[in-house]
Amino acid sequence: MLRLFRRRRRPAAAPVLTPRSEAVSAVRVELAELTPAPEPFLGQAAYLALVLFENLGRAVQTAPTTAAKTALGAAAAQVLEAHEGLVTELRGLGADPIAAMDPFRAGLDEYLARVQGADWPETLVTCYLTTGFLADFFTGLAAGLPDGLAERVGVLLDVDHGERVLEAQLRTVIEQSPRIASRLAMWGRRLIGDTMLIARSALAIDAAHAELEVERVEPAFAELIGAHTRRMDALGLTA
Repeated sequence: MLRLFRRRRRPAAAPVLTPRSEAVSAVRVELAELTPAPEPFLGQAAYLALVLFENLGRAVQTAPTTAAKTALGAAAAQVLEAHEGLVTELRGLGADPIAAMDPFRAGLDEYLARVQGADWPETLVTCYLTTGFLADFFTGLAAGLPDGLAERVGVLLDVDHGERVLEAQLRTVIEQSPRIASRLAMWGRRLIGDTMLIARSALAIDAAHAELEVERVEPAFAELIGAHTRRMDALGLTA
């Protein structure tokens, strides 16, 4: 259920959101007609938030300093808050949140197993890259939800998922062990393929027109990949 995740208080009136990045803007434009119905969208996004929370929790567990644990713990708490907000929206639709999330559990648990890093640096890269990509994607895709719900979900997904602290920690790791950069670059390239599959699985694509619809969404994914490349470049890694 991939920026996904800067915390804001929900205002009394529906907010007018400004796209956080070109990637979010592109997804909104290209994919609005392929947004699933509210219940499956919220179900997948809510379970995905748990997956991202678990990844950040693993980063907290293996963090080498108290400062890193504290900063990453705060980010994990906000992602969990986003999950709770999505569950509340499901209840507001009269849906059973567990039943809505359950169809996505197997696929997302498998994804979680594939993207687990072997050590602290790889775990950091996983959190940094996959959360950013999926946050951009699901925030953009939310624009196709009904009015009101789209705005509320956009606010829920726009929380601080720790990108700055993750980037800072990764810079420190690479500066201390420059040879690790090639391994982390390779890990980042592997992550993007699995993460794109999760994003594509969220699209409501008509089987009868699948080829045309996939062709239509390519510009959105090109922009998402561009944002991924910029994240890699920020660390001096080759995407």
